[in-house]
Amino acid sequence: MPLFGNENESLKECIARSPMLWRELEEQPSKFRILTGERTTGALHIGHYFGSLKSRVTLQNWGVELFLVLADYQAITDRTSTEMLKESVFEIILDYLAVGIQPEKSTIFCHSMVPSLNQLMLPFLSVVSMAELQRNPTVKDEIALSGTKSVSGLMMTYPVHQAADILYCKGNVVPGGKDQLPHIELTRLIARRINHLYFAGESFFPEPELLLSAPILLGVDGRKMGKSLHNAIYLKMSEDETAKLIKQAKTDSDMHIHYDPVNRPEVANLLRLYSFCTGTEPEILADQIGNSGAAGLKKHLTEAVNEYFRPIRERRNHYRSETALIWNILREGNLKANEIANQTLNDLRKAMHMQYYE
Repeated sequence: MPLFGNENESLKECIARSPMLWRELEEQPSKFRILTGERTTGALHIGHYFGSLKSRVTLQNWGVELFLVLADYQAITDRTSTEMLKESVFEIILDYLAVGIQPEKSTIFCHSMVPSLNQLMLPFLSVVSMAELQRNPTVKDEIALSGTKSVSGLMMTYPVHQAADILYCKGNVVPGGKDQLPHIELTRLIARRINHLYFAGESFFPEPELLLSAPILLGVDGRKMGKSLHNAIYLKMSEDETAKLIKQAKTDSDMHIHYDPVNRPEVANLLRLYSFCTGTEPEILADQIGNSGAAGLKKHLTEAVNEYFRPIRERRNHYRSETALIWNILREGNLKANEIANQTLNDLRKAMHMQYYE
């Protein structure tokens, strides 16, 4: 089957597999090594928290080995400004500590600080064709969004760079949404081809699986929650800032609140967030609010969000003054990531007959 050939079938398989994979991760955590992370384009919001960060803490506490990449090189795939990268790295590490990521259990490292990881891109690029890169849905979407006929070379190779992120540490599970499936398929293909060419078919590189994450929360304006859209509730926000943003949230004119994701997506989105914060099903919450309308929903939601994130925000404020600690966490993570990446690259060079001297 050609790469990206039958996305529906691949997605069905992934949906069916994910519950079993979750059980295996809990029961046999030592079998797995997870690679995940984010582009360094700013602090993290509650969409990141419920979509990924919360589950990372769970996996970490089960004993699964986590590698969290701060993808600063990927942050410049679609932009040229780098002035804010250092601040973004600092803010993200603060968010990690606030939600419960423990550096002694999870390795936090930065793309640009691990040369051997990035050098893996060269042999990886040698086993994929330009046609396969151009067919990648992410690349196609970026070309469409840019309004041009092409994108930067860095964006074109973005999926291969992501494969290097995953495979440098022999990651075998990657949490993410269904939009990550094409990246995982390409990573599996690269691993398979490298194993065939240089390791006689032995599984030097694993073929990672996608662990589907929680449903995506929309922004308060009903669009996808995003840093550049100014529609996200950030972990670092104060309670007053949170209340102001929720008060502005898009709803509808129907005074009776009920959960209907198809016909009332904005109201359903707020109920879903309310549910995440309370552990109560959105249908039950909707019945409790009843005819109080959007104002009632927003009032209860504001209280729930602020109560849920209060201890996280308190921890974040505590760590904010610990500048030396933040950078030392990154330094230690970079050292560990470099040690692993150097070994992986050396082993691959040896298999490729490119280790010319001891």
